[in-house]
Amino acid sequence: MSPLLVFSVIIFYFALLMVISYFTSRNRSDESFFTGDRESPWFLVAFGMIGAGLSGVTFVSVPGMVGNNYLYFYQFILGNVVGYLFITFVLIPLYYKLRLVSIYGYLKERYGKRSYKTGSLFFLVSQSFGAALRLLLAAKILQFAFFDAMNVPFFVTVIIILLLVWLYTNKSGIKTIVWTDTMQTIFLILGAILTITAIMQSFGFTVGDAVREVTQHRYFEVFNWEGKSSNNFYKQFIAGILIAIAMMGLDQNMMQKTLTCKNRWDAQKNTLTYSLILALTQFLFLGLGVLLYIYAENHNIVLPRGAEGQLLDTDTLFPDLALNHLGLLAGISFLLGIIAASFSSVDSALTALTTSFTYDFLEISKKSGEERKKIKNRVLFGFSCVVFIIIMLFSSSRGDVISLIFNVAGYTYGPLLGLYLFGMFTKIEIKDRWVPLICIMAPSLTYFIGLYLKKEFDFDFGFVSIAVNGLLTFLGLLLLKRKK
Repeated sequence: MSPLLVFSVIIFYFALLMVISYFTSRNRSDESFFTGDRESPWFLVAFGMIGAGLSGVTFVSVPGMVGNNYLYFYQFILGNVVGYLFITFVLIPLYYKLRLVSIYGYLKERYGKRSYKTGSLFFLVSQSFGAALRLLLAAKILQFAFFDAMNVPFFVTVIIILLLVWLYTNKSGIKTIVWTDTMQTIFLILGAILTITAIMQSFGFTVGDAVREVTQHRYFEVFNWEGKSSNNFYKQFIAGILIAIAMMGLDQNMMQKTLTCKNRWDAQKNTLTYSLILALTQFLFLGLGVLLYIYAENHNIVLPRGAEGQLLDTDTLFPDLALNHLGLLAGISFLLGIIAASFSSVDSALTALTTSFTYDFLEISKKSGEERKKIKNRVLFGFSCVVFIIIMLFSSSRGDVISLIFNVAGYTYGPLLGLYLFGMFTKIEIKDRWVPLICIMAPSLTYFIGLYLKKEFDFDFGFVSIAVNGLLTFLGLLLLKRKK
């Protein structure tokens, strides 16, 4: 594709975002950036959250990971669905009862100020890394598709994306994002469907032919019962439950959208609908991955392999085929999808980071209107810089980004999981001042236990490290029991 066409697609998409931002920023209040004035239609939030939940990682990395992991990732998705039930019927009623803007206010109510600050800090670290790694993948593809041809350095590409995000989110924040996420979801799903159509046409497949080719391929293997493998069903399923609870239910980014719904009932309908649509969409992307490898095999497109035979650079398969092999329509739809992914992965994350920091650490609710605006803008700029730095630190990473994101989440969200479960399922009063120490020790122990088991017994925690981390946090909190 020519650089001019790619540039035109970027400008078209950004113009749409600015139009949405203009209309949603009218009649805004001081709370619009943080709560969306609690007026969002639940079905709109549910559909829009698909785009944030998928991001560029699902759009590119999930199809690519099929080459090394088959369809084992779907075991994790099945666990997610169960985790969303816990979010729907346990966490959402709690958040609405307390009328929270930052969900970490619950920790202050249950334990005290230090636990509250610790929980919020772990979210800030988690979300900063998650947002940066998601944007990294999208930025690399845009660099490959357009900015390299213009001799623009990669760091400038990242700055341009962050600047564009700031332009349409700084006024109304979450109120704008609820609507832009809906458009981004449409382009993400449309990109996958049009790519599948292009592959089918290249082979002359009917829908039945495509389904048969996918289900009969050696990569179409969903369940893994090997105990030591990181892809073992029980590890993936349990991790799916816990990571869904942690990365959505205990995540200010995802819950901030849900809490813009008018009431608890609408919020619960939102999360149930979201979980089912997300599960179906993830399966669509895994099926697309099998089709991409079928296309590559039949056209003698060779991917590099590592010393142990595993495929390298699997995240480049989808971009390469869409932009260079499958025709103009597939290329444009892919570009729109990855642009949507790049914006949706970072806009809501920066808004959530800004909300959490300003409410949890700067107590912005006590400030006046003009002062609130200045603080919000400075914090938004600050986190944009943090995301930029993390992207540059990981810019040379290889392999599928999605595995890296969930591995990092196992260490950063584990303490949050332990804190919330302990608070909700026990009535034990603890010594609040020691909670930060427990939340640092738990992930550290998890890491070293994992290293030992891998070295001595070839046993890999995989994504289930979040369960170990959460359990160690829970047990550590028991040691802090306050004497009556």
